[in-house]
Amino acid sequence: MILAIFAGWQYTRTASTAAASEEVISQGRQVYVDQCAACHGADLVGQPDWRSPLPSGRLPAPPHDASGHTWHHPDDVLFRIVKEGTAAIVGGGYESDMPGFGDVLSDADIRAVLAYIKSNWPERERGYQQAVTRGE
Repeated sequence: MILAIFAGWQYTRTASTAAASEEVISQGRQVYVDQCAACHGADLVGQPDWRSPLPSGRLPAPPHDASGHTWHHPDDVLFRIVKEGTAAIVGGGYESDMPGFGDVLSDADIRAVLAYIKSNWPERERGYQQAVTRGE
């Protein structure tokens, strides 16, 4: 009997977590369309030649799919880049066209857009990024 109750609780908890995750990813998709896609592309492909500096000396917006480097960074760095902007995180006088969105997006919006981006990565990249986030 106890095992049956535990199994039912576990199933309910898992189902509700999956539903919440889909809601968060959907929210993140909308935030991405509204705030990120203009530079990073509707399909997360970034700007052309994103590794080559523009005439301004700044780098174009990178892709957020598996071909980019977003998945190399831990969650806290990704969160801070979105909230504070790349230059604030890199420091040392680094200049970037990536502004901080802390005045535009809530922390929940930032987490949602990152969840959406990560939901598009293949398993290998997701696993790598999770390990980096855990400090492994």
